[in-house]
Amino acid sequence: MSIWNTILNNLPEVEGPSQKFLSFKEKLKWTLIILIIFFILGVMPLFGLGVNQLERFQFFSVILGAEFGSLISLGIGPIVTASIVLQLLNGSGILKLDLTKPEGKKTFQGLQKLLAIFFIGFEAIIFVLMGGLSPETSFIGTPVYGQLQLVLIFQLFLGGMMILFMDEVVSKWGFGSGIGLFIAAGVSKSIFVQAFNWLPGPSGIAGLTYSAGAVPALFQSLASGDPITAGIMAATLLFTAIVFVMVVFAQAMKVEIPLSFGMVRGHGVRWPLSFFYTSVIPVILVSALIANFQLLGSFLDNKGIPIFGSFNNLGQPSSGFVYWVQPINLVRLIIQQGTLLIGFAPYLQALFYILFLMIGAMVFSMFWVQTAGMDARSQAKQMMSSGLQIPGFRRDERVLERLLNRYIWPLTIMGGLSVGFLAGFADITGTLSSGTGILLAVMIVFKLYEEISKQHMMDMNPMMRKFMGGGV
Repeated sequence: MSIWNTILNNLPEVEGPSQKFLSFKEKLKWTLIILIIFFILGVMPLFGLGVNQLERFQFFSVILGAEFGSLISLGIGPIVTASIVLQLLNGSGILKLDLTKPEGKKTFQGLQKLLAIFFIGFEAIIFVLMGGLSPETSFIGTPVYGQLQLVLIFQLFLGGMMILFMDEVVSKWGFGSGIGLFIAAGVSKSIFVQAFNWLPGPSGIAGLTYSAGAVPALFQSLASGDPITAGIMAATLLFTAIVFVMVVFAQAMKVEIPLSFGMVRGHGVRWPLSFFYTSVIPVILVSALIANFQLLGSFLDNKGIPIFGSFNNLGQPSSGFVYWVQPINLVRLIIQQGTLLIGFAPYLQALFYILFLMIGAMVFSMFWVQTAGMDARSQAKQMMSSGLQIPGFRRDERVLERLLNRYIWPLTIMGGLSVGFLAGFADITGTLSSGTGILLAVMIVFKLYEEISKQHMMDMNPMMRKFMGGGV
């Protein structure tokens, strides 16, 4: 046995259930327990933290299931990064792991956990040493500063490891995955707070102070006779609901390919291909690209080299490429000015932003299909290994590949364009959360609902449990 196998076999892990089938109540119990722990960790501040430069990246905190400045500042970032790296390495053929076999799956999961632990430590060090999360500046130059840095790194590493094992608990004992649960919880919390927060927020148009939440601010502005603020709040709630409906509708769209088992006559399945074939991953990558452009642009602008554009005193892009790829709340601007004639520049900026997201999401979607093993050839091999074939055709991988190519590439392109458009539309209409966040939440909750419904059906009908592979 090699040293790598020894390491992978001795990694700490959460013990799975002894029985093959867990009841609905048991899964629900563990899911709720982990969810409560996650929210508690999110309000526990880091000891010794003085400067939190990551607050400006609140967008990423929602997507990463993190709360910058708390024990879970790393969120699911290390786990997702490890998964993406391994998927790309395996999909490109650098790592040759057969995920259709138990040994290949076990090795992949072990490597993913090992790489996730590495990224937890790496990101914890980077966050602290690069000044994202650092002690009070008054301690600079004293031994205390270095000691507090080590304390912060340890806390971030501890929080990251807790997230890693909480994800494992959900995967083995709960519904869905911890990654999806934490993202959905973070986005849902963000939407709920921005909708119902009754604490005082920014002053309204009439100079009055309203609640930070859109719902109480709507009623307060109506009561005080402030139609502009009331219109903005109403539009925020309306467009949030519209985006939700659009995403749910698109998520439910799929193409089902009829297949049959070659060895069993009269039995077959329908292989579903979702309209969002690559899910929301492409728009996440585009958003990350925009954020990197803004970070690099800000750094270069501070050095007197505004290649990507310039920034104002508040750190907001004011010109150049970084200005055009930042979302603009078009609806708010129209309501404030009371007319659609707000000038050509805001419409052009909104159009450029949406087009950038759409084209970028399409390109990344095509890239992801090729590297993550979602192309027609890889899917055909998977079907063939499962004993499936096209009814009425001979059992040939090339036949399956030609059929899948008719669906996968159109779905990849159209799905990428659509997910980019929905994210951009949500951003320019000023919804309660970012477009990417809403897309993630809806998709995750939709899949979670399907799994819960399936579990409930299996609990109600033991014969259905056997049919669906849930054990006896």
